[in-house]
Amino acid sequence: MANEQSTMDEQVHTGLSAGLAEDESALGEAEPWEFWETKLVMWSILIGIGCLVVLGAIINLTILNK
Repeated sequence: MANEQSTMDEQVHTGLSAGLAEDESALGEAEPWEFWETKLVMWSILIGIGCLVVLGAIINLTILNK
């Protein structure tokens, strides 16, 4: 019984490994980012940090000072 379970586990693991290797080869090489994509990500991060600072200050002045 334990031997059958071990064999089944090995077959499942081998099948999953083979499927993963096929998926990775099908993806190919990642294409490089365009300049505007990099700029968009940087602006999004900066706006997010700015919003955290502003909202943190508002919460500090209103809710936490009570």
